[in-house]
Amino acid sequence: MKPYTFEKAANINTALRLKNEKAQFIAGGTNLVDLLKKNIAQPDALIDITTAVSNEISVSKKNISIGGMVRNTALTTDKNILQNTPLIAKAVLAGASPQIRNMASTAGNLLQRTRCIYFYDVTMPCNKRNPGSGCSALKSENNMSALVGYNEQCVAVHPSDLCVGLAALDAEVFATSENKKKIKILFKDFHKLPENTPSLDNTLPQNALITHIEIPIEPFSKNFAYVKLRERTSYAFALVSVASALHLEGDKIIEARLASGGVAHKPWRWYEAENYLKGKKPSAEIFAKAASIAIENIKPLSKNGYKIPMLKGAIETALQNSLKS
Repeated sequence: MKPYTFEKAANINTALRLKNEKAQFIAGGTNLVDLLKKNIAQPDALIDITTAVSNEISVSKKNISIGGMVRNTALTTDKNILQNTPLIAKAVLAGASPQIRNMASTAGNLLQRTRCIYFYDVTMPCNKRNPGSGCSALKSENNMSALVGYNEQCVAVHPSDLCVGLAALDAEVFATSENKKKIKILFKDFHKLPENTPSLDNTLPQNALITHIEIPIEPFSKNFAYVKLRERTSYAFALVSVASALHLEGDKIIEARLASGGVAHKPWRWYEAENYLKGKKPSAEIFAKAASIAIENIKPLSKNGYKIPMLKGAIETALQNSLKS
């Protein structure tokens, strides 16, 4: 591991003053420490922001605000989350072990890197780790790789369960830049597809620091589900995951939200399926049709075609489970 200096920032302004191209922020460290051990991340300095950024959860009439340093465990126990946006708790509980949830921060969860095996193998080409070197997974072991939104530059998938829930609920990310400018990024625009810059996972400006996340309070607290399919039950990353939330009035779907993990370089919204569900009466047939719409134009890679029927079934199951929550 490369030697580095370590400083603890007392506040956001200090953290931003210390930040430069050769320094990285560290919160819970549940992803960054792994990257340091494997020499994927090689900063000259680490800036501890655990006391600089808020760890508070607050609620207003319009939204829930989650501080960037709120631990993942708190998202599963906070009464405001459980009352207004329980899908978030459900998604987090599908993720890592209790020990990791106790350490991991909300903002850090958004910024975690892919778990693609070639990204973690420094002996292999990887455009995310070494731009321009190529994508080893493209024509090799891509059974866990993307189904949608990929290109020849990168077929990696975003690993977060929390982010799938946040995508479904139209969250917003708030940050402060090095010139103290306040930044707001819609969650759907926060993570990016590979395009020509696969080494960039998100649209957060360089040296900016996430301060908090806001989730609109909408009528999705009663009918929701999170389905995660993985190679083993114990704390594995998703092959396919689906967050579902329905706003029901009587026997009609007023609005539907569907988002997936394990299928793209970012949490993926199934907008066409959502639009189809609006105004419909919930039924197994309607849910099956929505799932069919979602998978209609998917073009799998050489070894991950098995994910398509898995995804269809996960969407149907999540929608059915939303009626039982």
